[in-house]
Amino acid sequence: MIPFLDLKRINEPHQIAIQTAIERVSQSGWYILGREVESFERQFAQYCQSDYCIGVANGLDALTLVLKAWNFPVGSEVIVASNAYIASVLSITHAGLTPVLVELDPQTYLIDPTRIGAAITERTRAIMTVHLYGRCCDMDSINRLAQRYNLKVLEDAAQAHGALYPSGRAGNLGDAAAWSFYPSKNLGALGDAGAVTTNDESLARQLRALRNYGSSQKYVNDYRGHNSRLDELQAAILSAKLPFLDQENNRRREIARHYLRELKNPAITLPPADQITQDVWHLFVIRHPRRDALRAYLHDRGIGSDIHYPTPPHRQKAYPELAQLSFPLADALHGEVLSLPLNPALTDDEVAYIVDVINQFT
Repeated sequence: MIPFLDLKRINEPHQIAIQTAIERVSQSGWYILGREVESFERQFAQYCQSDYCIGVANGLDALTLVLKAWNFPVGSEVIVASNAYIASVLSITHAGLTPVLVELDPQTYLIDPTRIGAAITERTRAIMTVHLYGRCCDMDSINRLAQRYNLKVLEDAAQAHGALYPSGRAGNLGDAAAWSFYPSKNLGALGDAGAVTTNDESLARQLRALRNYGSSQKYVNDYRGHNSRLDELQAAILSAKLPFLDQENNRRREIARHYLRELKNPAITLPPADQITQDVWHLFVIRHPRRDALRAYLHDRGIGSDIHYPTPPHRQKAYPELAQLSFPLADALHGEVLSLPLNPALTDDEVAYIVDVINQFT
């Protein structure tokens, strides 16, 4: 069986470094907001070409805390893609704000910048750019809109560790960027973990307090904060794996290039190949009108797959107020997408087998 994702196998090359990191933290006697977190924050800020990195408990908190720190009036609107993962929308409502969904670009599956302008109102305060599947949004167009209307830009970079853009890296393309280091990410911890990167010193200072009960000095609370701290253990593990991120992303690109070149099934729509050396291919997402039949066919032949995502936010029971909205492209996409195995642990033989099996599907 070729699983969609085998985290044990993916982490095997890092086992010695991970065990060393775990032992170092265990022996230190300091487990929350210590040297390991500070070290990872410095390293990841430098990697993202940003001035500051603030470690938090998870990616959802990273998004939510930034939106809260910006202190928009309750009910202010934040624009976000109609096909985003539910966490992107949850962060907006958790911050007391209103999500405004915008339809996707049918070629890239990212938010369509040409549709954002029509969604901006006098209540709009920010645009959330979700770098879905490992590809950066059209940040030049989005930043121009944001500057015109005096809006903040928050990158949801949870799937874009190391992704490149002509003006820099994901994580340094807006006012702030939120990261998840969930174990399945390109840079994954061994549990929940997250971070924010930014060049805004004031925002960074506030986030460091917000993650720690609103306190920058022990027992002195300036904000109604959260308990959302990246712990020493996960920080040490992430520091051990970060030096290999570019190498592993390049392996992802090799596999993506092979898929793009060799998959010949005429019923399949492949992802865009125009930025293969910039995207980090967190997911390789194809489309097929008989997606469920294809997935069952792959399973029967020992190939795992996944669906990212089966239900768009406006169809979720958690948001009945969005149910009346119409996003035909997002609805069509969620009914046809299928994610193929793509990770650094896959062998060339496994990739070739996957291609051969898909090409025979009728």
